[in-house]
Amino acid sequence: MKVLPVIISGGAGSRLWPASRQLHPKPFLKMSDGHSLIQHTVLRAASIEGVTELVAVTSKGHLFLTKDEFDELDAVTLPRTFLLEPDGRDTAAAVAAAAIHAKATQGPDAILCIFPADHMIGDLPAFLCAMNRAIELARHGRISTLGISPDRPDTAFGYIEADGEKVVRFVEKPDAETAKSYVASKRFFWNAGIFCFKVQVMLDEMASHCPAVIEAVLESYENGTVTRCERFASIELSAEHFALAPRISLDRAVMEKTGNLAVIPCEMGWNDIGSWNAMADLIAPDESGNRIRGDVHMVDTVDSYISSDKRVIGTVGVSGLVIVDSPDALLVASRDRVQDVKKLFEGLKASGHEVHLLHNTVHRPWGTYTVLEEGERFKIKRIEVKPGGRLSLQMHYHRSEHWVVVSGTAKIVNGDQELLLATNQSTYIPCGYKHRLENPGNIGLVIIEVQSGEYLGEDDIVRFDDIYGRS
Repeated sequence: MKVLPVIISGGAGSRLWPASRQLHPKPFLKMSDGHSLIQHTVLRAASIEGVTELVAVTSKGHLFLTKDEFDELDAVTLPRTFLLEPDGRDTAAAVAAAAIHAKATQGPDAILCIFPADHMIGDLPAFLCAMNRAIELARHGRISTLGISPDRPDTAFGYIEADGEKVVRFVEKPDAETAKSYVASKRFFWNAGIFCFKVQVMLDEMASHCPAVIEAVLESYENGTVTRCERFASIELSAEHFALAPRISLDRAVMEKTGNLAVIPCEMGWNDIGSWNAMADLIAPDESGNRIRGDVHMVDTVDSYISSDKRVIGTVGVSGLVIVDSPDALLVASRDRVQDVKKLFEGLKASGHEVHLLHNTVHRPWGTYTVLEEGERFKIKRIEVKPGGRLSLQMHYHRSEHWVVVSGTAKIVNGDQELLLATNQSTYIPCGYKHRLENPGNIGLVIIEVQSGEYLGEDDIVRFDDIYGRS
């Protein structure tokens, strides 16, 4: 009986702004060991006995990011399939897509293990022990879920009330007093959102409890676009049909209604990285209760989380704050209001402010670019192209560009010319010229791009040819 881990990677991670942005969300945030949250999830999933393939459900726009995260893990050589959602419809649709795919490729008795991509688990042996029990229950036709034994009252999580392994009910995020009573009763567990079941069992449950979801996703899967490469496959779900799926979580669609659910109570160092307080919990506090990341200098500062990527942060006489500095945005919040960072994110989004969408460093299928400086009629970027990466053949109406190679070798199309430039060599691309940048080498290519013109927006681009399928 095949075991197939499914990693659900969606959402904007709005409560972790400014580290998380809509186009570079929470699963891709790097932890202190250099691995991202999604990479930690992949490593855990791959360590389960009997796993022969990995599946990730993510958005079409995050395919290249997700693929890169998998590819960086040299220890994980399992085949992988990416199911690409044209639009987020919550977890019921994501799990339906995974179940439909698994039945088509592995058969109705395959066992799916559903993992959110944004969790940290400190005790891997305890995790594997709990998953072995979950898989055993799934083999006997049950739907199983992991319930985390709470070590404190917490209003940020949903709860599961249980009698042994029998689920009594799901409870939404409670208020503080209710959470205290839950923890004191010893009958309630945090809902980790980790599930295990046979494919056909879940498809039957969905047909009974949320038929509109399964019908829309099945049509979307059958009308999807399949791409197969040497180490991975991707299936882009049909947007027309996927849009018909109701937007509903798996908990509400199935788990709160089924009578076939078992919970496995466990203690495994679980942390749902859903807020800056959760991120702070990953760092040991100093003698004043402060949790620090980066170059931080403090005077009379207590019970605060302070994080800086590059700049020095100095604090004097503050208490109970979250301070997160990034190259283009600074967050200062009270630690007891970190859940409301989402409101700030939504306000930035509603105003059209680009800082909700992108970092200064922007990831593309071919590599990254970083905006170093910009002003009236000019913008300076650092562009890094991965080995074998190639930008689209393109043209701009309103700007010209000057490229200087810093390291590596650049293969360049500039109008009718084809150039091969090395370190310290450069080329000028006039407004209206077709051009392309490519890295033909085995090391990263770094160039400095200086743009000048009357309009420097990223939408001033006409693509004529693109190996990544962008229009």
